[in-house]
Amino acid sequence: MMLKRIGHLRWWIIALVMLGTIINYLTRSTLSVAAPTLTQELSLTPQQYSYITSAFQLGIMMQPIAGYILDLIRLRIGFALFATAWGIITIAHSLAGNWQGLAMLRGLLGFAEGVAHPGGLKVVAEWFPAKERGLAGGIYNIGASLGSMLAPPLVVWAILYYDWRAAFVITGIIALVWVVLWLLFYQSPDKHKAISDGERSYIRDGQERHLEATAARPSPLKILGQRNFWGIALPRFLADPTWGTLTFWMPLYLSTARGFDLKEIALFAWLPFVFADIGCLFGPAVVLWLQKRGIGLIDARRWVFTLGAVLMTGIMFVGWVKSPFVAIGLLCLGAFAHQTLSVTVITLSSDLFRKNEVGTVTGMAGTFANLGVLLFSLAIGALVSTIGYEPFFVILGLLDLIAAVVLWTLVRAPKAEPEPVT
Repeated sequence: MMLKRIGHLRWWIIALVMLGTIINYLTRSTLSVAAPTLTQELSLTPQQYSYITSAFQLGIMMQPIAGYILDLIRLRIGFALFATAWGIITIAHSLAGNWQGLAMLRGLLGFAEGVAHPGGLKVVAEWFPAKERGLAGGIYNIGASLGSMLAPPLVVWAILYYDWRAAFVITGIIALVWVVLWLLFYQSPDKHKAISDGERSYIRDGQERHLEATAARPSPLKILGQRNFWGIALPRFLADPTWGTLTFWMPLYLSTARGFDLKEIALFAWLPFVFADIGCLFGPAVVLWLQKRGIGLIDARRWVFTLGAVLMTGIMFVGWVKSPFVAIGLLCLGAFAHQTLSVTVITLSSDLFRKNEVGTVTGMAGTFANLGVLLFSLAIGALVSTIGYEPFFVILGLLDLIAAVVLWTLVRAPKAEPEPVT
């Protein structure tokens, strides 16, 4: 472990988490980019492909187990165990010979990768004062779109020079390399030997006293009885189908509905995720701007979620425009809007619940988010051959507006909410 003190260590720590999130989404996005080639080679129908993607969602819906494990055994070892598992499972995808085998592996991968948001939010809760948590959450969430952005060129390169199986081997090995980095450099603030006393005090003094960890184990039943949990979980259930559509279905949409070949997918499929990266930073920046103007933290997050929901209405027109490049532009707007609101609602877990509950809360809310993705993906698989993609894009634009209403209705700010930033 390092002995030399490192200034602003918390930002290096969140960069390490962001790198892990990049790899998490790179491995999960490998399938969707390889889908046009893989579905032809294995003779998969759209419905069978939807079963494969749905198996992943079923696995990742077990996020509460991953979050609960992290709350019990702590971040360093827990994150390493889950990341090792997802690296090995990704490599194992190269051995699949039919849709049933792929579905089984996707389910296992979903469970292993379900650690991403509970783990990331626990790092944010432990390493950052309240006023910096939104920005820190936005930074690590950049990894989701960066990983999805890197997948098209990397996977297409692997397919063109080797085959689709090699793509899974390469991305799985990358995940295992990150595990080594995590074990070498991560510790909690109270144990990290490279943190200065001043930074440790800055983090501790900026935390809300009413959200400090207790010795009690998190109680899922107690959490389910709180309206603030539902104020996070239900908006995520309504909003996350957008990300599932971009991640799992966009390459197939560009191939089947817009006539893109593999090289064109590599050239354009990553663009929405660049705008998603901008949304990850835009949302927290607007929250800070609103706080400086006297708006409380929770209300600021709700307003930014609402802004993202309004911007999301642009995605409703993706299926109707004639130009494929305008369609790409609207997908970019949708990705930007989604990450603007998504990082905002995800961060609410660390604003409303105690540190020893954050992993469990985030995992339980993630279950609802991935249930939304699962149901939407199954609907696309069952109906896209008969009704096309157009109605699904319209529904995506409407779901976030409903989610904003739910967020304003259910979430209540805690009594000891921090003062607005000055």
